[in-house]
Amino acid sequence: MASNFEELNCWKECYNLKIYLKENVLTKLPKTERFELHSQILRAARSSTANIAEGWGRYHYKENINFLRFSRGSVAEILDHSIEAKDCNYINQEILTVIRQQTEKCIQLINGYIRYLKNKNNEK
Repeated sequence: MASNFEELNCWKECYNLKIYLKENVLTKLPKTERFELHSQILRAARSSTANIAEGWGRYHYKENINFLRFSRGSVAEILDHSIEAKDCNYINQEILTVIRQQTEKCIQLINGYIRYLKNKNNEK
């Protein structure tokens, strides 16, 4: 078991996604989207890592899993907002492809951690 949430691969990957979004998407959005799409992407990105951290801090398998599910939902929300950004021509297809790959990896790692926690809980 990880000694802190920063050691979790799912947290690390969601953190990398958050940094990528800040550097490659949020900077490309027009000022008119500052309180709309910009805010939604940033909140979802922050939520993806924050929920993993909060779940890790709970020390109870079922609670941790619930927060991981919230994180997984935030990652899916990031992809949806990124598709919207592409549709509005704020980002190009290449950036969307990278985001799609990163979100898939995040979801796979979160799902793997959920499976791990369920197995650990069943061993009790």
